Amino acid sequence: MFSKLKTILRRAGADLPEERTVRGLSVTLINTRPDIDSEDVFARLDAALELIERYQPSNFRRLHRDFARIQIRRFPCRGAYFPETRICLVELTFVVNREFTPTQVAATILHEAMHARLDNAGVKYDPASAAKHERFCRRAEVEFGMVAPDGAPVVERALASLASADEEVAPVIDWELAGRRVAEVDIAALSAPEWMKKAIARRAGLDEPTHDA
Repeated sequence: MFSKLKTILRRAGADLPEERTVRGLSVTLINTRPDIDSEDVFARLDAALELIERYQPSNFRRLHRDFARIQIRRFPCRGAYFPETRICLVELTFVVNREFTPTQVAATILHEAMHARLDNAGVKYDPASAAKHERFCRRAEVEFGMVAPDGAPVVERALASLASADEEVAPVIDWELAGRRVAEVDIAALSAPEWMKKAIARRAGLDEPTHDA
């Protein structure tokens, strides 16, 4: 569904992938939201990386080994790490949302870097070990939030996760449903007449009812 929607959105005028180097890291931006300024995305990412470089320089230096690249695009959660490609994904709207600070964006990047380091060390992610992986990553967030400016929300969120049961630390996600909701939001954000939005939704298969548990 995502690939089909991406094609439709591009035809509606959304941006194509853009490659840049930010603080020595390869970055790919896939901006499928015409209402989001790509320059703002890169500026916010740069601000987040600058915080890691300033307050945890050793972690920043390791990012070049952790990731093959950073990719910014729409996704159902704040961030993800894909071991097959060594890509760190950071969610597009999360990066530019002013309800979140660059420190919170930086914490997400560090969280995914911890996943990368575990994987690179041969500690593979699987359902049985998911909670242990997530707790390891959350502890890195706490350490960063304790030294970075505006770090209180990072520390609070990470500590709440660490205090939760395993099934809450690493919940099972219905990715199809989550992706559908992302697609619905993106279509609603298009600068287009309602009839066109409805037509795009139908072509993307979003006019069918969802089945929530």
